Formats: sequence, structure tokens, C-alpha cells
Amino acid sequence: MRKHFTAGCIALAAVMFAFSFAVIAADAPDTISIKPALWSELTKGPVEFSHKKHAQEYKVACTECHHKYENGANVWKQGDPVEKCDKCHTEPTITGEKKLSADQQKLNLKLAFHTNCIECHKTFKKDHPDTKAPIVCAKCHPKGDEKP
Repeated sequence: MRKHFTAGCIALAAVMFAFSFAVIAADAPDTISIKPALWSELTKGPVEFSHKKHAQEYKVACTECHHKYENGANVWKQGDPVEKCDKCHTEPTITGEKKLSADQQKLNLKLAFHTNCIECHKTFKKDHPDTKAPIVCAKCHPKGDEKP
């Protein structure tokens, strides 16, 4: 009897966790246009990011993108406020313009996007060669909105 009760509690907890993930992911917009205000002009078009696909289809953990670091550990958890990336990643320098210090690199918005997004896409594409995970600029940054 005790085994069945324990198994039932574990199953209930798993269902509640899955439901809470679905509810939180459902609160986010399906698509997010990434066009940071940090730059007055973009050198490439804004990125249309499918939050829903990444969360639900690709099963990307929320903490892969959302973070709040304390003592070197990501303490962000579902239900915490979601801030725009450029709230903390405030270094606007486009890489290649000048040499960046280690601290500037951590806070550089372009590096934050590219390190997180492109590296994840490359790893995914390596593990799933038939996928369409974009790894080149034009696949995420559409033509037409580039700086003249």
C-alpha cells in the first residue's frame, strides 16, 4: 500500500511539474522579435525568435536563455521575472570594433546572443544532421532590414 501511495505522489508531482511548464511557456508570446534598443541602428535585420517552438518542440530548458547569476550560479527559476537581455548585457560594442576586456565580453549583447544561440544550433545540428537549425547570419537575420 505504501509503495502505491509513494508512486502516486511521484506521478502527481511529475504531472504538476509538466503542467506548470506548459502554463508558464503558454504565458510567453509564441514569437519574439529580437530588436534590442541598445543599438540605434541594426547592421542585420531583427531576429524573429520562436519561443513556443524552442520551449515546446525542441524542449530547450528555460535556463538555457533566462538567467540571473548569483555567486557564479544561475538562480533563475520558472515564475521569476523575465528581463530583456539588454537590461544586463549593456556593452553595445560590435565585436571587431575594438578589443574587449573579459568583463566587457560577458556583458556584450551580440556575444551573449551569438554564443548562446549559434553554439546551441551548431551542437543541435551536429547531433541532428537533417535539421534546419540555422548557423549562418541570413537564416536568423532576414534580408531587407539591414543597414544601407
